[in-house]
Amino acid sequence: MPQRTVPGTNIEYDGNNGMFSLFQPLIKATDGLTLGQVCTITGLEASTVQNWVKRGFVARPVNKKYRERQLARILLISSLRDCMKIDNIGSLMKAINGNANDESDDIISEEKLYDYFCEILSEIDIKKPDTDDVKAIVEGVVKNYRMQDKNAYLRLRDALTVMTLTYIASRYKREADSLLEHLLEG
Repeated sequence: MPQRTVPGTNIEYDGNNGMFSLFQPLIKATDGLTLGQVCTITGLEASTVQNWVKRGFVARPVNKKYRERQLARILLISSLRDCMKIDNIGSLMKAINGNANDESDDIISEEKLYDYFCEILSEIDIKKPDTDDVKAIVEGVVKNYRMQDKNAYLRLRDALTVMTLTYIASRYKREADSLLEHLLEG
């Protein structure tokens, strides 16, 4: 079975929720991450991250440094890209927080969105749920988040459900790929 990692990274999963707070001390200590540091954390190629910025999926770095907001978005996109087209991920992110370069249209911070995503995945690992269970888990995680209006809450809830189901599909895909590789070797 493939190694489990913190969502969107190549950092081994140690049983914690993989919350964004793991990365905040590093970002604060270095006043933002360089592209190379982001690539080390995520296992992504620099050209991939730059392409996401160019296409507007990730906010532009400030003085060539990626802050919390950008890293959280990169981690979310990276978590979903195995089983969802990049354009669909971009549309999903836009449905949640609008323009990546404009925080004024956000319904939730990117860091909080990543935290919610990790919290949901932590519960998923314990319960091994079906689709209805995923919806209930998502509802339970976001129920206390206060938003401007009901529509924003529903968008967040539905987007997190899509993200979670995509991540689960990605996990099954990696497991199937690993089993196929083992089968073909033997």
